[in-house]
Amino acid sequence: MADRPLTLMAVHAHPDDEASGTGGVLARYAAEGIRTVLVTCTDGRCGDGPGGVKPGEDGHDPAAVAAMRRKELEASCEVLEVGHLELLEYADSGMMGWESNDAPGSFWNTPVADGAARLAELMRHYRPDVVVTYDENGFYGHPDHIQAHRITVAALELVDLSPKVYWTTVPHSAVRRFGEVMRESGPDGERSEPVEPVEAAELPEIGLPDEEISTWVDTTAFGGRKFDALAAHASQGDNIFFLRMGKERFTELMGVETFVRVRDTTGAALPENDLFAGLR
Repeated sequence: MADRPLTLMAVHAHPDDEASGTGGVLARYAAEGIRTVLVTCTDGRCGDGPGGVKPGEDGHDPAAVAAMRRKELEASCEVLEVGHLELLEYADSGMMGWESNDAPGSFWNTPVADGAARLAELMRHYRPDVVVTYDENGFYGHPDHIQAHRITVAALELVDLSPKVYWTTVPHSAVRRFGEVMRESGPDGERSEPVEPVEAAELPEIGLPDEEISTWVDTTAFGGRKFDALAAHASQGDNIFFLRMGKERFTELMGVETFVRVRDTTGAALPENDLFAGLR
């Protein structure tokens, strides 16, 4: 290991996933001298176009959206000081059930073996010590997230490497807190009158009970960078609520990134607060 740097590889589905899901760890570990590699699997063409125009609506040009989102991704990587950006450039598949799922060249329609072979080549080149991606449900069921999980698992079987492997997740306590913030906030994202906490039945079925999360990484010091990285993807309407919070409140809510460790050869004790525990 002395002849190469410790390396983190994050495998994400779309431009902006790197900022929302792992912006904190990418920025933190880059600052600590760890080599960071981001693999983005799709071109994001099923995202919002200029003015928030949606796929299938007049004025939505998938190729133009993909070009715009690539520039946003490059800007985000600059903010997070990502060392290496690798683009697989599959076509964004859209949400589950969309016709675009089955379009030629879509990520969801690509054989897992083909995507895995390409990712395995990148793993052989960079030899990551830590690999981060989504769980088998793609965190929330998006087909491209599920496919990113599948090709990552398959790629790891093709390489003679033993990295620590993590799935991204969020604790249920944070989901509840985020629900409260959404209900407290007016349309401009500012705090309004206090409200009752969100009931469990109203929460999306994402994340895990706090006690099932293995790894809690404090990225508070990099909350501003994570915010700015997400702001680089301002064309995407889903990000607007986060940006309206302002950096201070955003960091308060998003200053810890959480993971489930699914593969380890270091014997590092759990729970842990460092993806590189046992490696340095």
